[in-house]
Amino acid sequence: MVDIYDFYDRMERNQILLSFKGEVTSELLTSILQIIESKLDNMAEAPKTKRKVYNILVECLQNLYHHMDQAPLSLTGEPNSQRTAIFMIGKVGDRYNIITGNYILNENIEGVKGRIDKINSLDKDQLKEHYQEVLNNGQMSDKGGGGLGFIDIARKSGEKLDYDFVSVDEEHSFFTLNIKVAN
Repeated sequence: MVDIYDFYDRMERNQILLSFKGEVTSELLTSILQIIESKLDNMAEAPKTKRKVYNILVECLQNLYHHMDQAPLSLTGEPNSQRTAIFMIGKVGDRYNIITGNYILNENIEGVKGRIDKINSLDKDQLKEHYQEVLNNGQMSDKGGGGLGFIDIARKSGEKLDYDFVSVDEEHSFFTLNIKVAN
């Protein structure tokens, strides 16, 4: 049996404001954004901080919704639960952590890793320049994105993108992204 108090206690110690694991739908994203907006209002954060956290959260959730690959059927057991992901937002001190996790096909890892590593190698001015280049090149990914999401997250957070890939099987890995947002 799951020790729910232990789970609660760990979430409390890590100041997790919201945690979700399951299928990601557009309705869910709307609900999550409403909940977080309300929580930020209740925490009496400065308007600039609220806006920054909220905007980064929107980008992270849109990335999850639009760019996740299906989970291996062998792990989910159900064809309808293959668009599953995890999402958490917490606050430690004056810093928010937004963490997402989703399955990714191994064949897509190098492309994602290359984009993030390039973004992480740029300073603030170079990021702005890179954003304009990508915006103006008009190219779309296979999944319909323009490639601006990670750049936008890095620009708004002012931090490097912390990520990892954990191998699941021959075809899939689990991609985690941890965004730190300072006040």
